[in-house]
Amino acid sequence: MVKCCPNISDETIKPGLGIRRDTDVKKEISLYIHIPFCVNKCNYCDFLSFPACTGTCKAAYINALQREMELYAKEADQYRVVSVYIGGGTPSILSLEQIEMLMYTLREVWDVDADAEITIEMNPGTADQMKLLGYRQLGINRISMGLQTTNKEELACLGRIYNYDHFYIAWKMLREAGFDNINIDIMMGLPGQTFQSYQKTLSKVLSLRPEHVSAYSLIIEENTPFYNNPAVLSQLPDEETERMMYTFTKNFLEGYGYCQYEISNYAVEGRECRHNIVYWEDRSYLGLGLGASSYMSGNRFTNTADLEYYIQYYNDEKCVSLMPLEKTVIDTKTHMEEFMFLGLRMMQGVSRQRFKSLFGKDIYDVYGTVLNKYEGMELLTVSGDSVSLTAQGVSLSNIIMADFLL
Repeated sequence: MVKCCPNISDETIKPGLGIRRDTDVKKEISLYIHIPFCVNKCNYCDFLSFPACTGTCKAAYINALQREMELYAKEADQYRVVSVYIGGGTPSILSLEQIEMLMYTLREVWDVDADAEITIEMNPGTADQMKLLGYRQLGINRISMGLQTTNKEELACLGRIYNYDHFYIAWKMLREAGFDNINIDIMMGLPGQTFQSYQKTLSKVLSLRPEHVSAYSLIIEENTPFYNNPAVLSQLPDEETERMMYTFTKNFLEGYGYCQYEISNYAVEGRECRHNIVYWEDRSYLGLGLGASSYMSGNRFTNTADLEYYIQYYNDEKCVSLMPLEKTVIDTKTHMEEFMFLGLRMMQGVSRQRFKSLFGKDIYDVYGTVLNKYEGMELLTVSGDSVSLTAQGVSLSNIIMADFLL
């Protein structure tokens, strides 16, 4: 069942290589591939991930993931892939051979655009030069690396297993391997974080000149070590400090030529994350792997979160069909709501024309009261085809977006 491509070399798969098959009539789709393994689960993380199991377990998971891909062959004929995102967990914890096997099966089954954006997440310390060169040859052309903060005390509180020196070594290896599209994740509102320590983190990040920066606020989620931990909660910065961090991020990054294109994301021109834009613009995506979610043809469905069951099902020699999944049909009301509160995360906002083409109604027929309210408060603006939040509106986005629930 397991397939692997020949040994990679300069003559095999080049970055971005894809085979087009009648692309003029195919619909666009994006693929998310979930790798649930990591070295150590961070104290704030509520993603479906866990410390890496045995080598045998990882091999069985990769085998199951390949089989799931293969069973989509019939559906895959209708689509061409415009972006791939390998997330986790920590996908870079896998061996190069395992990533190679996944990429080979992916290209065997799916029609991947020649210029598709293909991202893999990595953490410092989980990749070496040979692995990174291998990624390039396999067509992976974008890296998303988690830093979170350069402050060693803040990193220790988060449960991160590296320091800034480890991160910088990994950064240099990425550049030496030829990667010219790299995202760095940072976080604000961390326990014990001050405005000054956050400034230092952002300044260090900008000195590297990455193509993309994601700056997220910490959210304390249930079922994490941070939740209901008085010692942690008492150290969180107050709202005013966090607002200062957010404003500083926007002004500082824009001063260096980065454009804020989404509430938490900044990029140099042409390096916006095409895969994530698919989510915000209400377009089709397919999730592969444990717990991965999909949104296709107005339906939403999610894979099982049971690792043992997932592996057992797709490693069964008698397995000839995809795992039965319960699909949720997105009704018009829910679709409208999601279109608005996801689309308004983008600085360009939502398109009135696209709203009408999707729902058969003018956006003011449905949301006129809400739009007029926030236009009057100068928190939202309507310009031509676009409905978007103002700079002040972005800072109050959670309150505003709640009003778009019908």
